[in-house]
Amino acid sequence: MRTLISELKEHLGRQVSVCGWVHRIRELGKISFVLLRDRSGLIQLVLDGKADFPVESVISAAGTVSENEKAPGGLEIHVAEIELMARAALDLPVPVNQDPDKLSLDAILEHRIISLRNPKILSIFRLQSNILKFFATHMRSEGFTEIKTSKLIGTETEGGTGLFSVDYFDSRVYLAQSPQFYKQAMISSGLERVFEIGHAYRAEKHETPRHLNEYVSLDVEMAFIHSEQDLMDLEVRILKTIFKGLAEENREELEIWNASVPGIDLVDQIPRMTHDRAREIISIEGGRKVYEINPEGERLLCDWALREHGIEAVFVYSFPRKKRPFYTYPLDQRSTMSFDCLFRGLEITTGGRRINEYSMLMDSIARFSLSHESLSDYIQIFKYGCPPHGGFAIGLERLTQKILSLANVKEASLFPRDRRRVRP
Repeated sequence: MRTLISELKEHLGRQVSVCGWVHRIRELGKISFVLLRDRSGLIQLVLDGKADFPVESVISAAGTVSENEKAPGGLEIHVAEIELMARAALDLPVPVNQDPDKLSLDAILEHRIISLRNPKILSIFRLQSNILKFFATHMRSEGFTEIKTSKLIGTETEGGTGLFSVDYFDSRVYLAQSPQFYKQAMISSGLERVFEIGHAYRAEKHETPRHLNEYVSLDVEMAFIHSEQDLMDLEVRILKTIFKGLAEENREELEIWNASVPGIDLVDQIPRMTHDRAREIISIEGGRKVYEINPEGERLLCDWALREHGIEAVFVYSFPRKKRPFYTYPLDQRSTMSFDCLFRGLEITTGGRRINEYSMLMDSIARFSLSHESLSDYIQIFKYGCPPHGGFAIGLERLTQKILSLANVKEASLFPRDRRRVRP
């Protein structure tokens, strides 16, 4: 029976069988030391003679567990039997057993299938998996229902910008930028609280460390709210659950990247400010007057929040109407009940209260010069009664990037898609 490497301490002095990938080989006279890797860690194997296989070969080894303070983890296995399960080719395109910081991002992504074997790179997605777990667990704890919505939409519902078109039998459809309209439909159906973890698509020609054309969105929608403040309260509770969980269950991954998560007491201290106040702070911090919040402004705001409140995060609300979609609830003629959450210099969340009143929605559609025909399905949500509601979306890759201080958001995507990359 196979034993995981992480369980070997429980089998000291006993015969075990382990399976995995050959991470490194060191030959010393008539003895070979083989570092074996499985999903739980690394173990040193001690073999008589030479290892008759290259690195990344898959093997099974049986032997006795003993202590050795010089071995990784303080244990090793003296091998009695070994089976070569799959021999690796010698022309490994990128090294798996070296620090990936020595590789370029292009090399890592060009050979993504192999580079994912690197333990440090793989640790990104162990942590990311738990972000998803803690997010979903929290949503269910507050009575939210998980939904899965279509990513193929028949009309250019948000104005037609930034959409990928797809041939669909004898017609053209589009990849959804978000599950926004479907979330609202489910609010109006009576579920009241819904969330979705799913892909979103933006046909934007960005080439920056913060943009992807396909990303995973953690979407939330909630009925019977009063303003965007209710949504910010909810996001605070979500972030506390995620950060607390990662601190407890992903210590190793955080240590690998020399990273940390904010303490849950600090999350309660995230400052909230209007869009106008944010611009004022950015102008003061940057030494020049600004009229909109750009990436540099986001960094300045988070630096200010760290200095003044002890946490690199800010909620900015009351965004101008011209900066928000037509369905955003207007606070007045100029501003809206919408917000962004900035974390460690990057916007990770956008959301707000939605228009739920039919007549107000019709006025907003006209204001934005949108087509009633293309929005006919959407309009029905509100024509027949929909409660006050709102929601937001957290970008999974951006949150992962900022937690681990990754240089590029593409590092936080298993198989990133951008203007140049649609493989592997």
